[in-house]
Amino acid sequence: MSNWLEHSVQVEVPYSIDTVWSLWSDLEQMPNWMEWIASVDIREDDPSLSRWHLNSQSFQFSWNARIVRKVANQIIQWESVDGLANRGAVRFYDRHGSSIVKLTVAYDIPGWLGKLMDNLFLGRLVETTLQADMDRFRDYITNQHLTT
Repeated sequence: MSNWLEHSVQVEVPYSIDTVWSLWSDLEQMPNWMEWIASVDIREDDPSLSRWHLNSQSFQFSWNARIVRKVANQIIQWESVDGLANRGAVRFYDRHGSSIVKLTVAYDIPGWLGKLMDNLFLGRLVETTLQADMDRFRDYITNQHLTT
C-alpha cells in the first residue's frame, strides 16, 4: 500500500524572475541550499534525466528523476523513474522586482521507514527542512548576487 506525503513551501526572493530561474534551473547547484541533497548529476546523454543522492544523518537514498515539464521562468516539474519514489514541482511567480518560489514535493514513504517513524513527525520534519532550504536559497542567491 502506498503512503504518499506532500508538502508545499515558498519564499519571496528580492531578485528578478530571470535571476531566480537561472540559479534554480541549474539543478546541480541545489546541494548549495538543500540540506538533505548531497548531489545532483545531470546525464550528459539526456539532460532531462538526473541522478539524485539524499543524505540525512543515517538515511541515504538515491534515485533517477526525469523533468516532465519545464517552462522558463514558470515551472520545473519532475518525477522519479526509479529508487526513492517522489515527484513535485518548483513554480516561479514574477512580482516585478522580486520573485516567489514555491516548492511542492511528494514522496512515497518506504514501508520500513513508515513503521520506524510516525508519519506526522516525519511530515513536520520534512516540511520544516524544506522551508529552511527555501530560506537558504534566498540567502544563497543574495550572497551570490553580492559577490558578483
